[in-house]
Amino acid sequence: MEFAVTGMHCASCGLLIDDEVEELAGVVASATSIRTGRTVVETDGSVDPAAVVAAIASAGYAAERSG
Repeated sequence: MEFAVTGMHCASCGLLIDDEVEELAGVVASATSIRTGRTVVETDGSVDPAAVVAAIASAGYAAERSG
């Protein structure tokens, strides 16, 4: 799954997002790029995209599914 993320300013922002997303059950890995403004999430197939958006929001950023 891929998400467009807004509000990031530095590499630490990406790390915060990845930490939040990787706590979700079913998430295998999360990779956020400040350069592209995207978070790519690898899952086991059981993760609702809305849960990822909510996790990103809990880290303090806005997101929407983009791919």
